[in-house]
Amino acid sequence: MNIAAFDLNLLRVFDAIMRERSVTRAGEQIGLSQPAVSAALNRLRFLLDDQLFVRRGHELAPTPRAEDLALPVREALAGLERALLGDRKFEPASFERNFTLQGADFFTSLLMPLLWDQLAAEAPGVRLRFLDSGAAGMDQALQDDAVDIVMEPYLRPPPEFVSSQLLFHAPFVVVAAKDMPAIANLKPGSAFPLDLFCALPHALRAKDGALEGPMDTALAVAGRSRRVVLSLPHFYSVALTVARGRLIAALPGLYANAFAARMGLVQFEPPLPVDVPEIHMFWHRRHDANPAHKWLRERIVQVLREADMPGEESA
Repeated sequence: MNIAAFDLNLLRVFDAIMRERSVTRAGEQIGLSQPAVSAALNRLRFLLDDQLFVRRGHELAPTPRAEDLALPVREALAGLERALLGDRKFEPASFERNFTLQGADFFTSLLMPLLWDQLAAEAPGVRLRFLDSGAAGMDQALQDDAVDIVMEPYLRPPPEFVSSQLLFHAPFVVVAAKDMPAIANLKPGSAFPLDLFCALPHALRAKDGALEGPMDTALAVAGRSRRVVLSLPHFYSVALTVARGRLIAALPGLYANAFAARMGLVQFEPPLPVDVPEIHMFWHRRHDANPAHKWLRERIVQVLREADMPGEESA
């Protein structure tokens, strides 16, 4: 193969297919028609003497050769982008790009409506996609550039290639339906009685179906336990279920504040101290200095700050 005659646009197509695992979605990401992407893929297959992607169900699965090429191609494209941008001022109004975010429905409910209002006015060429927090493992998703930014609790030190920024702290509150007979004599905002907390059935938000969370860790330290009878992947579904009056739940106070009144829920302080999760924004270090990526991260922090969730930087 004559490297000097190689069309670098083919690498953009290859990278887009690696991210999207679909010719159609890859074309949408880089602004090419489906036939144009298919033609570029066929050229790559001929030049590299490999199928690169094979059909597996509804997606294209990379061959071992494509897997070996993925990271070097992605790093080369990122380096080329940095070199071409140089010190040129970033202009959101004329910028076009798809960004993919990942996190809990906490963010789709509280962040995304406000963030989109701002981006639509400032950068009409930007398109956003938001994946559920259980859609893919954070480390691999960031390494593959399948996701630009992940917003999750800081549960462990991230890999060396991942950068992070503390967004806010998310203390828990206990929520129950206001007409639930078991809480009739409790004053909203007071500490939920420990014995009653352990006796009542609970709903829990867990992206992986777990039946335990931070609240259970705190209870175990005190030699107590609760009855989690329902595990759901979204905060909204937990709140809706609790509103029916049969269960209680521990939810982030920021989320409860936004939805408690409209769902007929009342809030209480936890019956004992619980570790407060730190919610971080994570991204691949290759994007640390990328002007567009920095701009989006700054807008996320700005919107959260305006929503009374102060952003704080962290290494």
